[in-house]
Amino acid sequence: MQKNFYDAIKDRRSIYAISNEFTISDERIAEVIGYAVQNVPNAFNSQSAKVAVLFGENHKKLWSITMETLRKIVPANSFAQTEEKINSFAAGYGTVLYFDDTSITNGLAEQFALYKDNFPVWAQQANGMLQFAVWTSLELEGLGASLQHYSPLIDEEVKSTWKLPDSWKMIAQMPFGKPTALPDAKSFAPLSERMLLFK
Repeated sequence: MQKNFYDAIKDRRSIYAISNEFTISDERIAEVIGYAVQNVPNAFNSQSAKVAVLFGENHKKLWSITMETLRKIVPANSFAQTEEKINSFAAGYGTVLYFDDTSITNGLAEQFALYKDNFPVWAQQANGMLQFAVWTSLELEGLGASLQHYSPLIDEEVKSTWKLPDSWKMIAQMPFGKPTALPDAKSFAPLSERMLLFK
């Protein structure tokens, strides 16, 4: 039975224990991610948010790049924890890379000078909404995911490896796969401290 919208929001969590076990087709994954890319709102209809979806060897290559980049800067005597973490992402089925096309964002800032300082902020907001929509969609499909931030450390090699436009600024990486363990219970601050009602 398909979850409803509210359950999907509630059940979307950071899932770090994932496997590469096949559960749904690559085509279905591409479909749900594409649906989010197409329909998530963005200021001035800029559509500056871009994604690259990596499967199979491409997915593994990303985390190999990340591992070797970190190996150069993390002290050897404390690298084991980093290695374990990166290996857990590589163990998944795929990764979604999130970008903002700065040629669009900067172009709008030039075109609408009155709002020029707002466009980078709006681009980040739109990308955040896209990340949430994709994350929730993957959860609906039975996949676990987490959001990672290894930019700008890996950006240049990623763009070079997959021949991505220079104007694409990487924002985040989302490894996903079949969940192999449940996340810890989540605690919440009282809603009264976070939401005010004025009637």
